[in-house]
Amino acid sequence: MLFRQLEYLVALARERHFARAAQACYVSQPALSEAIRKLEDELDVSLVRRGRTYEGLTPEGERIVLWAQRILADRDSLKSEVDALRTGLSGRLRIGAVPTASGAVALLTGPFCGRHPLVTVELRADLRSEDILRQLQNFEIDAGVTYLHRVREGFRTVPLYEERYVLLTEDSSAGGLGSRSEATWAEASRLPLCLLAETMQGRRVLQEVFSEAGLRPSPRVETDSVAALFAHVRTGRWATIVPSAWLNVFGVASGMRAVPMAAPSRPVTVGLVTLARDPGPVMARTLMDLARTAGVTAAFDRLSGSAAPGH
Repeated sequence: MLFRQLEYLVALARERHFARAAQACYVSQPALSEAIRKLEDELDVSLVRRGRTYEGLTPEGERIVLWAQRILADRDSLKSEVDALRTGLSGRLRIGAVPTASGAVALLTGPFCGRHPLVTVELRADLRSEDILRQLQNFEIDAGVTYLHRVREGFRTVPLYEERYVLLTEDSSAGGLGSRSEATWAEASRLPLCLLAETMQGRRVLQEVFSEAGLRPSPRVETDSVAALFAHVRTGRWATIVPSAWLNVFGVASGMRAVPMAAPSRPVTVGLVTLARDPGPVMARTLMDLARTAGVTAAFDRLSGSAAPGH
């Protein structure tokens, strides 16, 4: 009964609405409300600020939610550990990734699913770096793929590859840069650019490089979609700067060219991140071990290489 009460409380904290929380837990709203009231009675503390509508958790409720998330995560980890010992790894692996690294995740999920055929993968590929760390702390995902220079204490990391950048442009545009062996950030800043939105970590990394060169680009188009960047370049009116690792997934379409960026060249490390817990969930531990194997590291080493110019 305690586990169920904790699940209801966590759902209420997440949904911030009694009816939606009840729906998420597949129970009626009166049943969810009564279970949380019983939990308050058992703990002898008020957890929810109640009015005509949901008004949030009390300070005590906020603290109890943190314990509830940890207890439920430990319960699920224990079940997964027992199942893995009995029948092999099974269940759902939840991975969060920043958009710029979403294509590279396939280099992990492919071999992982090959080794563990009973596991399914849920990939959340449009998260910000801070969202990944928050969801790890809230036990909403098992692992993340993000920029390691933004990761603070309390997490375990495995470097995967160095993110380098290319100027992606239409063949006949960009003032002839498409025929060059490399392009400078100063040259790129003068082009009609389409870039990721400023709220995204991938864009903030680009801004840091531009700032290092004393530049302030003014993109005409901003988006949170990788596909939209490529679509705009295909029109011939725009250029963009993207990680060379994307070319491993999207390739360089006919009529487009990818020119490595230089001066300054400051690669950023992208890696796998999990919570620093002992013993930790078996799913996350297994994924971290896989990321360190020779075959996987070799695949990511190829992403770290500079892209060759041209098609």
